[in-house]
Amino acid sequence: MKKLLTLLFTAALVFSLTMPVFAQEAAPAGQEAPKAETKAEKKAAKKAAKKAKKSSKKGTKEETKGETQ
Repeated sequence: MKKLLTLLFTAALVFSLTMPVFAQEAAPAGQEAPKAETKAEKKAAKKAAKKAKKSSKKGTKEETKGETQ
């Protein structure tokens, strides 16, 4: 039990000491930090691009049909 407790406290200590290493640096004065896109924003952008591509394909199909008639 004593070994398990020692291991737990050691892990907590190591974790707390390594956090500053992985912390994000502050942006320089006068500049905003770049905003990371959220998963929902990426999905919405992808959906909009797909819809635009589909509508442009549909428009070219209609143009092709009009030329053959």
